[in-house]
Amino acid sequence: MPGGGRAESLSSDEKEVTSSGTEGEGEGSTEEHLAGEASSESSSSSSSEEESDEEQEEKESPPSCNESGENCLPPCEHCRNENDQKEEVTPRRLAGGQFVLQLDAEGTYQCSLTGLIFEVTGCVKITYSLLSWSKYASLVAKPWIVGGPLFDVRCDSAPALTSIQFPHSLCLGDHGAGMAFKVLHVKGEGAAIEPSAAYSASHVRWVVSSLSPVGPLIQSQEPVQYHGAVILYKAVDEHPSLSFRVYVATNNDSFIKDISKAVKHSNKKFVKIDKPPVCQKLLQNGKRYRLVCEPEAEITPEEIEFVDGSLLKLKSYIEVYVEKPDEFTLSLVELDSDATVWKAKLRERDWIHYDQNKNEQKRSTGSVKKRKPAPSILEEGGLCSKKQKTGGTADGIGTKILTDQQLMVVAKQLGRQWKEIAIECLEMEMKNIEEIQGMEDEVNMQKFLVLRKWRDRQQSNGTAEALQRSLGDKGSYELELMLQGFSAQC
Repeated sequence: MPGGGRAESLSSDEKEVTSSGTEGEGEGSTEEHLAGEASSESSSSSSSEEESDEEQEEKESPPSCNESGENCLPPCEHCRNENDQKEEVTPRRLAGGQFVLQLDAEGTYQCSLTGLIFEVTGCVKITYSLLSWSKYASLVAKPWIVGGPLFDVRCDSAPALTSIQFPHSLCLGDHGAGMAFKVLHVKGEGAAIEPSAAYSASHVRWVVSSLSPVGPLIQSQEPVQYHGAVILYKAVDEHPSLSFRVYVATNNDSFIKDISKAVKHSNKKFVKIDKPPVCQKLLQNGKRYRLVCEPEAEITPEEIEFVDGSLLKLKSYIEVYVEKPDEFTLSLVELDSDATVWKAKLRERDWIHYDQNKNEQKRSTGSVKKRKPAPSILEEGGLCSKKQKTGGTADGIGTKILTDQQLMVVAKQLGRQWKEIAIECLEMEMKNIEEIQGMEDEVNMQKFLVLRKWRDRQQSNGTAEALQRSLGDKGSYELELMLQGFSAQC
């Protein structure tokens, strides 16, 4: 692994922190903190409790910074390019935010959704889930800080899983020599800070000792610089004016997932605005930033001091209030240099369909008789076809199975990430997709055949409502509207 030799010489002098061991003077306080908190945290922060908490949430993809769900940012000009030989694999998603990989041979594999890299010696099934650092905040003491997302990893054959590489959110540049990487390993009776085997521009490698929640930590003699992201949410209400929440975050999936949860559990209803989130300039702890709107808008607070909020339960955000719904530009500017860190132009079409969707749903649920969808959708999807199959539901109301014509309309709405959606949401195997691609060259026909395979497997439950549930937040709002129209009774 690039950079490994330098890290190995660093970590060879490091010792595991336990309730009975000691380490250097700076880390002795960490050990004492761990020992003092172990008993109180072990029960409330156990992996089993974390799983039960995750199961209460809606099924969702990893909160990530791009449409594909991948954790990887575009190459940073300061980071080294790496050409490690590893095979990219896409996991199967389970309820409760868990992912499963079935690996059939020895090798090194990278999860396309989380960025985790597994090194295995044989056939294994690995189950893992993304956790929140804030639940383990009391176990992270200075001089250590969070370096990347926290995961709970399980394996049906633990000895076969030899190492895990965790993605980190730091830009090392030429400063890697002044940094020390370790991992926080949460155990049944407490926690330990364990050495890393190596690190690279994107990952921290850890030799597996036992399986439970683990995530990367860092200690640095110089200011830490982060790959950052700006994430936008718009409040959905009846007011003609616009209100936005703007989150400035590190590219840390645990952090970004916490933001998603905070917005979801807010008293207000929010929708995410899809704009390129990646910051073009690195973020640094302690530096001040200003959000600028053109034309002018009410922005609170006017300035922020950036901190990595991974350990904080409450995530800070900037509120933007726009009186007149029109297009405008948001820019995040570094105060010291006046350099633009991030910039995006927002237009009415970026949010108007969310409000239309909300109003449509309100009208549908506010009266006994369902509102029929627009004629164009009915005609295009063949909703009223008398030849359409029907199936029963628990309450006796008939539900309509999707027709071939409707499936083709849906296929045309699926974007370039349709294969990932088919694997994650429709429980398709890659071999099934490859078989279809071998038989059919046209992409929309490939999508259609995948959808038809899903419908046939679902039998009487191959309905628009079932498809909408399966797609979750992976489908566009246009597609969601279309499926709602298909679900309406003629």
